[in-house]
Amino acid sequence: MKGTRNYTDLGTIFDQIFEAAQDLTDEFNRSFSPFNANHPYGRPHTPFFDDSVDYYPNYSYPPMNVYMTGDRSMVFEFALAGFDEKNIGLSFQGDYMVFSAQIGDEARLDALSDENVRYFKRRLKLKDIERQKYYVPLDKYAQEKVKAVYRNGILKVAVPPKDEIGLHEGVKIEIIKEGD
Repeated sequence: MKGTRNYTDLGTIFDQIFEAAQDLTDEFNRSFSPFNANHPYGRPHTPFFDDSVDYYPNYSYPPMNVYMTGDRSMVFEFALAGFDEKNIGLSFQGDYMVFSAQIGDEARLDALSDENVRYFKRRLKLKDIERQKYYVPLDKYAQEKVKAVYRNGILKVAVPPKDEIGLHEGVKIEIIKEGD
């Protein structure tokens, strides 16, 4: 194709570089600060649940939130503008919630018809989402009672806790004195 030029979105590349540098700085400060400045006596920071730590995979697409409510339900919110709920898949496989979504044929055709469009800033790139896995412990959460609601481009998935957490008895190990 004569005369065709490929353009690189430098804004996106620089945004990613600066975001990664900020994340590195934040993690360095958090990891190597011996005392928590917010504590009145300067004690080491040892929280039970630190909401600054990302406990779930860092997929860049789609944007999402994961949080726990007061009743200990685990909630996932996925920003899925441009997706139709019939093309979204959710299932549980063991300790994992498996999420996938495909853009509809209409959106796919719209994207193909824009071949002569030159973007100055492009943040919205619709693409299929293939099999992302999120940890939801089967022994602590009632996966059979999950509630998923898709409204205004946001998929909200709430997984309630089990009424009785399945505690495993484990195996008792006998300790013997050497030489007996």
